[in-house]
Amino acid sequence: MRGKLIASIGILFCILITSCISNRRIIYMQDLPATAPVSQPGIMSPYVIEEYYLQNNDVVDIIMRTTSPELNLILETGTGGADMMRMMGGGMMGGGDIFFLNGYALDDDGIVELPLIGEVKLVGLTTKKAKNLIEQELTKYISQDDYFVRVRLGGMRYSALGEFNRPGKYTILQNRVTIFEAIANAGDMSPLAKRNEVHLVRQYPEGSKTYRINLNNNDLMATEFYFVRPNDMLYAEPMKVRELGTGVTFIQTFQLAVTTLSAVLLVLNAIN
Repeated sequence: MRGKLIASIGILFCILITSCISNRRIIYMQDLPATAPVSQPGIMSPYVIEEYYLQNNDVVDIIMRTTSPELNLILETGTGGADMMRMMGGGMMGGGDIFFLNGYALDDDGIVELPLIGEVKLVGLTTKKAKNLIEQELTKYISQDDYFVRVRLGGMRYSALGEFNRPGKYTILQNRVTIFEAIANAGDMSPLAKRNEVHLVRQYPEGSKTYRINLNNNDLMATEFYFVRPNDMLYAEPMKVRELGTGVTFIQTFQLAVTTLSAVLLVLNAIN
């Protein structure tokens, strides 16, 4: 009986020791053997910065200016908050959602309503094509050489869920954000996060698609998933260590093993 207990203690000790998290599972961008960093149906795409096509419920920052002060008063309607933010150096991440109040949100039909021009359908267009379309509409009311138009996204919005130190919904006031910048903005991942299987939910005009991203693989930079897109959702699953309840580091696991072993020995002494 005593021999079986000792054998059981030995097995338990081995399980606890081997269950701690190695650095290889935590370190980003490693030089791993040639394996696909993204698990998805089909063939891995080459590194391409894809054009983003505006979707329903996107928020865009549209600026229209002319040489006429009177027209500018009309065209500035609804953009005062965004202009004020720019005057204040509004690169602060926490203020990104001011664009939702003072920018232009595409409705369920992909339409925005602009001062002077009226309704314009922007869904399915890049920001460059949206700019060209607005310029065409604007020339119906003013001279072709007397205006300036700029169209850009009202910040990069995304969600971080699961094993992040600060999970939540975020806005970064940049036109382009890497997946590691997005993770850093959410406080990085906890040591318990599965960095080799991060779920990425990406929206397309026809619906949403889920991918599994391997953040440990350095080859991730050569894919289109290196940059997040508006409305992306990142979900980090926990490792099995959380279910086992063991420590994260070797010292924590060793302390747990010693405590468990001491308790078992005390029980054996009490029985004898």
